[in-house]
Amino acid sequence: MSTVPKNVEKSIPKTVKTIGEWIEESWHIEPDTQGKIFLSILTFLVLWTLQKFILKIIYRRITDPKQRYGWRNGVRNVYYSLIFLIITAIWVESVNSLATFLGIVTAGLAIALQDIVAGFVGWLFIISRKPFEVGDRIQIGENVAGDVIDIRFFQFTINEIGNWVDAEQSTGRIIHVPNGKVFKENIANYNQGFTHIWNEIGILITFESNWEKARKILLEILEKETVHLSESAEKRLRRASEKFMIFYQHLTPTIYLTVKDSGVMLTMRYICPPRSRRNTEEKLWEAILKTFSQHEDIDLAYPTQRIFYNPMEGKKGTPPLAR
Repeated sequence: MSTVPKNVEKSIPKTVKTIGEWIEESWHIEPDTQGKIFLSILTFLVLWTLQKFILKIIYRRITDPKQRYGWRNGVRNVYYSLIFLIITAIWVESVNSLATFLGIVTAGLAIALQDIVAGFVGWLFIISRKPFEVGDRIQIGENVAGDVIDIRFFQFTINEIGNWVDAEQSTGRIIHVPNGKVFKENIANYNQGFTHIWNEIGILITFESNWEKARKILLEILEKETVHLSESAEKRLRRASEKFMIFYQHLTPTIYLTVKDSGVMLTMRYICPPRSRRNTEEKLWEAILKTFSQHEDIDLAYPTQRIFYNPMEGKKGTPPLAR
């Protein structure tokens, strides 16, 4: 039986009234509930259309990708928030009902949707504490690293680097990470604070090579190719020290010497931006190979086996057989 008041019933068009009666008879949905469903659908359509219209204006007037992303993300957050608030107001009729509704929803979320709740709380943590932002290169946990390209309510997205690709270059894969991971995994940010990283290249030469000469040559190459990187890093380090307790005495490149099984290891240590790591390595190796090829007393080493005959190859004064 219809519950619509008589004065309202007279003003309702006959066609609408007939459809409402048919829905009530066929689907057993009361007119009051029908009205709420209609208003909910209308709210969704109006807000969805308004969102598309605003985004179209933004795309037309803003060309910078980072600004576009910020506006797009902001409009979407407002869109979802308005949908939740308006539809909640449509279906909840009083303050007491609202409190009951929120209590039930909260209990349900806490029990059945723990991951979603953790994702939303993680989103609040990300936008407030900013452990990373869109455009930052990060590593989360032990196996996931990449450039952050999107942050949403329940997950953030990264463009993967590393894995089977050397020198932390892009793999082409997109990885979606739940926001709740920020509470469970360690996060390494390549860009926050001091925006450079230390990189090392090991050059292994034979024991018979002139290692002092090789070390001098490598240091000259290193200073020539990376001096501009050190100057840029010093400026950024001064800015980073205002926010974080970051302190380095020397940012200049250097060479460390150690002995390995197959030869003398000369390790080149220098500073560079995270995304320039592979390019700097290529330039350095190209200069090293060209220079070493001009010196007969310097040879690159590799794992080998040899027989050492002490009477012929040993130093003078050493016994023929070592005991």
